[in-house]
Amino acid sequence: MNLKIENLIFDFDGTLADTSALVVATMQKTIEEYGLPFRNAEEIKSTIGLRLDDIPKTLWPDKEVSGEKFAELYRKNFRIFKDKVPITLFPGVKDTLAILHEKGYRMAVATSRHHKSVVELSESFGILDYFSSIVGGDDVEQGKPNPESILAILKDNNWEKESSMMIGDMAVDILMGQAAGVHTCGVTYGNGKESVLKNLHPDFLIPEFHDLLKILK
Repeated sequence: MNLKIENLIFDFDGTLADTSALVVATMQKTIEEYGLPFRNAEEIKSTIGLRLDDIPKTLWPDKEVSGEKFAELYRKNFRIFKDKVPITLFPGVKDTLAILHEKGYRMAVATSRHHKSVVELSESFGILDYFSSIVGGDDVEQGKPNPESILAILKDNNWEKESSMMIGDMAVDILMGQAAGVHTCGVTYGNGKESVLKNLHPDFLIPEFHDLLKILK
């Protein structure tokens, strides 16, 4: 595929950072406190990529749950658990971002995570300065797979769709990129299932983050 890609838009959880253990611990505590039916780790991880207030209707479609109250309770528990359950960048992320930056690629983040949380985590990992834009779940009216996040990034940075690519680990990331009209790259080391990603026919599918360097040659 002969592409001229200049702009890279990354998902955060499951693509740049391994947050799954923290998400599962926080979510299960939130579920317990809210009094909702138990959901196991795999069920919870399947919702990573959705905005917090959209999760209840996915996990409990037959129940009336306040998405706003659920999200508020989750954030309270997240503040408690974040110092107890470690978050790390996936292997190769920091070095690869540094190389991409040095090569002149322009980069941004489109995530369902709260904006402030993404900024704080990115700063703690030493990668914040690589991103010209961060669009969190609280920055948009409609969450993934709606393309609003990507379209906002393209507009704010004056980037062309044809030279931009969305990179993520979940189906909603690929669907969002396709809906926005940008190129797409799925990563198979995150929370999404490889078979599901393959069925969506992204432009690329990579097993390691540093493989981005190969497809961008």
